[in-house]
Amino acid sequence: MASFASAPGHVPPPDAVAPRESRSDAPTSVSRLNETIRGFVSTWGSVWVEGEITAWNLRGGHVFGRLKDANGDAMLSFRLWSSTLQRLPDDLKVGDLVVACVKSDFFVKTGDFTFTVSAMRHTGLGDQLERLEKLRGQLRAEGLFDPARKKRLPFLPQLVGLITGERSDAEKDVHRNAELRWPGVRFRTIHAAVQGERCVPETIAALTALDADPEVDVIIIARGGGDPQTLLGFSDERLVRAVAAASTPVVSAIGHENDHPLLDDVADVRASTPTDAAKRVVPDVAEQRALVNQLRSRARTRLTQRVGHDIAQLEQLRSRPVLRAPESLLTPRAHELWTLVSRGRDLVNRRMDAAERTTAQLRASLRALSPGATLERGYAIAHLEAGVIVRDARQVPAGTAVTVTVAEGSFTARSEGPLAEDVGGSA
Repeated sequence: MASFASAPGHVPPPDAVAPRESRSDAPTSVSRLNETIRGFVSTWGSVWVEGEITAWNLRGGHVFGRLKDANGDAMLSFRLWSSTLQRLPDDLKVGDLVVACVKSDFFVKTGDFTFTVSAMRHTGLGDQLERLEKLRGQLRAEGLFDPARKKRLPFLPQLVGLITGERSDAEKDVHRNAELRWPGVRFRTIHAAVQGERCVPETIAALTALDADPEVDVIIIARGGGDPQTLLGFSDERLVRAVAAASTPVVSAIGHENDHPLLDDVADVRASTPTDAAKRVVPDVAEQRALVNQLRSRARTRLTQRVGHDIAQLEQLRSRPVLRAPESLLTPRAHELWTLVSRGRDLVNRRMDAAERTTAQLRASLRALSPGATLERGYAIAHLEAGVIVRDARQVPAGTAVTVTVAEGSFTARSEGPLAEDVGGSA
């Protein structure tokens, strides 16, 4: 125990007073106190400690982090020099359970107490984490993580379904960032427990309700960060299979970037944070307006270029002589057309004259051979009532009625019989 008694009238310099010998009129200095503490701490040996990594910050090649006890009641800070980091596994991260060899260190200048890590390794997944990894492998083998089965998000959802904790920061983040990007976005929010025994059944019930709503175009399941123990509900097989069976696209926004529950693998889209989920679900109205203006400008430019090109082509065509003076093309053809018409007219007339002569010759030949011409020469044709022409006098015995046709009409006669001298001859 330090003595607080002092010799009257003696005030030694502060640096000359050890902490155990300090008193109100002869205090020790901060540096002397820190040196004393450092000397005491330096006598401690290295210690193997087990805990969960809750912070892992890489600065200048060195790591500054924190370890938390399994029950969460205690925490320590550690530093890990780059030379030591090179010898450690490269997959160490926040949330890992590790055992580390640490040695206490006290900084005289700042008065900070920390531990320097000389070795660190994983302690294993543990029974619970091992079961999760087995389930992850089973679901992957069943194809539930296959990118081909994941549904695409709609470009602009009319109604967004949100499953999150009541009055949670995750809900505020999703609403705020989505409304900043697209002010007209609408939500249907169902609150559910995001940890504990109620987490899985309430989340499944909310998912079922939103998936059955035809107006809901996409569903977000959101929760803030947490340690692996509090996120176990989002690796539950019942919830994972319910998400895989949903017909509505599902976005997983559980925890932070380093958190990785099974829900992330089976969801159609994995968002690193609730804020990231809002950005993925709705487009940015400013970006879309800029895109529309860009497309309008491109369309205006293309249309102007096309019209200008067509006008230039039209002017080029109009400048040609044949279009500038169309009659110049017709005038040389006029005489040629008149010549062709005259030749055609002469050819038609000659052919008509030849046809008329041929017709007259045929008419004369036909008239010469016609029975009418014979009748005009005084001949007659006799035929019976049945129309049989009389060629033999014996065809008309006495009393037979005969029709006689002459050049100018016909008349009826009655036969008195063939003449005696003509019997057996021609009539």
